[in-house]
Amino acid sequence: MDELRALFPRHPGWAVSLFMPAHRRGRETEQDPIRFKNLLREVEERLGDKNVRRPDVQQMLEPAHRLLEDASFWWHQSDGLAAFITAEEARFYRVPLPFESLIVVANRYHLKPLLPLFTDNGHFYILALSQGEVRLLEGTRNTVDEIDLEHMPGSLVDALQFERYERQMQFHTGTSAGHGDRAAAFFGHDPSDEDKTRILRWFRKIDSELSSLLAGERSPLVLAGVEYLLPLYTQANSYAHLLDDGIHGNPEELRPEDLHTRAWPIVHPTFVAVQEEAAARYRQLSAAGKTMTGVEETVAAAHHGRVDTLFVALNAQVWGAYDTKTDTVQVRESPEPGDEDLLDLAAIESLLNGGSVYAVEPEQVPDGGPLAAVLRY
Repeated sequence: MDELRALFPRHPGWAVSLFMPAHRRGRETEQDPIRFKNLLREVEERLGDKNVRRPDVQQMLEPAHRLLEDASFWWHQSDGLAAFITAEEARFYRVPLPFESLIVVANRYHLKPLLPLFTDNGHFYILALSQGEVRLLEGTRNTVDEIDLEHMPGSLVDALQFERYERQMQFHTGTSAGHGDRAAAFFGHDPSDEDKTRILRWFRKIDSELSSLLAGERSPLVLAGVEYLLPLYTQANSYAHLLDDGIHGNPEELRPEDLHTRAWPIVHPTFVAVQEEAAARYRQLSAAGKTMTGVEETVAAAHHGRVDTLFVALNAQVWGAYDTKTDTVQVRESPEPGDEDLLDLAAIESLLNGGSVYAVEPEQVPDGGPLAAVLRY
């Protein structure tokens, strides 16, 4: 959420938002830089149409053009690539979302395609606990990506070996020979109470690091591991959105795609139930006058923190401008200089003010409009 907040402010000049599909492997990876280069040409044309001098355009897009020469960048892609560029900065994100190609040039970055990463309908995590490693994966309905755990404590085996070695050194009971085998062996069987205590202590260290990593998140977390480890980790857990059901078995034998396939049936009912509950609440409060479907009034309400729940249509735009000084919104059929997507604005304002946002297909928005809101007051 902090990253979303950093991307949200208006800019004094033009802000370019570029989204494109990307590929993790296969021959399509060779086409990704070509696709990116073609989109940059379109960005150049759009900035030229806005009377930006060609030298300024070239300087602005120089960081993006440098990426075309970086082979390693294109070898390590996710499912989508998002680029945010102004004259002062350039930010590039590998994102586990299969974007449609899109370019928006406005005074604020266009962020709505990123909403599934920050909302309650389809984004989740998998924590895979095994003898040799701890892995954290980030998933959506169609994608999965492994998160770099640079600061996460090491493997459980290493932790137990270290504790045994340290204890032996303290009590001078001999060498540590054979303890690696002992540490590895009990992972296939129910461990002793002493080992459970050590595992629990190690899980608390993992939970502490994970709490920092997932601070502010509300996405479900699914555990994967041999059966007896899952209740032990549940005892150590402090993340509020850990699911009761998990993936049983040794996750070292499973690729990220395999873990995703097993996790989705676990998390999907959660997403369906939460969204259905929100839609039912919308219908209930609609008769009481506590809902809103007009774009103009919803944008203003979101800015003032009045929106509790927002349904907003993906792959749709409503162009216009919001003047915060006069609290007025102008909606236009086609964008004019300084305009932005008001659906994007309402969604981001709602999120940053603590509301829940459901970025859904247009037919899933209650009452058939591009957005629908439940108000706090």
